[in-house]
Amino acid sequence: MAGLALVTGGCRRVGAHIAARLAKAGYDIALHAGHDPQPEPWLVEALAGRRWHVFTADLSDAGQVAALPGDVVAHFGAPIDVLVNSASRFAAIDDGGVAMPDVMAHLSVNVAAPVALAQAVAEAAGTEGAAIVNILDQRVANPPRDQVVYTISKQALAEATRTLAIALAPRARVNGVAPGLVMPTGDYAEGQGDRLAALMPLERLASPQEVADAVAWLVGARSVTGQTIFVDGGAHLKSFERDFVHLAR
Repeated sequence: MAGLALVTGGCRRVGAHIAARLAKAGYDIALHAGHDPQPEPWLVEALAGRRWHVFTADLSDAGQVAALPGDVVAHFGAPIDVLVNSASRFAAIDDGGVAMPDVMAHLSVNVAAPVALAQAVAEAAGTEGAAIVNILDQRVANPPRDQVVYTISKQALAEATRTLAIALAPRARVNGVAPGLVMPTGDYAEGQGDRLAALMPLERLASPQEVADAVAWLVGARSVTGQTIFVDGGAHLKSFERDFVHLAR
């Protein structure tokens, strides 16, 4: 029996595909946005027939993070059954070393907010408990030398996933999904995605639907906690010196 799912960063890109997949599974959807609360048009169509609402919160603001779960519960009149921490801060800081303000900015959004939300959802979970899925990155297994601050924050969230699985049991199950390159941005050259796919052990890149399917599986896997599923064409099995945007150009 489905219930209510909160997907942070759920209005755009991979987060939107996750929200659509959970709606297909029968969940009502609370979409979180950091600043632009307009979901992609295709997502609005995919949510037809389900109750859904967009909530805006700055995940670097402790007060707004603390208020978000309560706002969702008050709006829907039901506890949050599923939390997907998909929102992420990514800044391509490659030169000049690692500055403490940059580290703190990434950790607040990519680690502190997911941890706080997970704790709040677990504490208020219904009798069936809650399912929490953190969206990681395949680079946590073999980090490149680029985007050091972002990588560190995702590695921290990966370890937090294991620790929260212990700390929040049995009220909540906590797992992770680590995608590889899924939706190349405009920074990628024409044909670069195909050339990168050829570098993967499976010679393919994952689709956002495959990432969403992995999330949905973990949500329904009642005996699974503390696990991370890599959805990346096998990228985590290889060591890439640079971020994908710099390769096969």
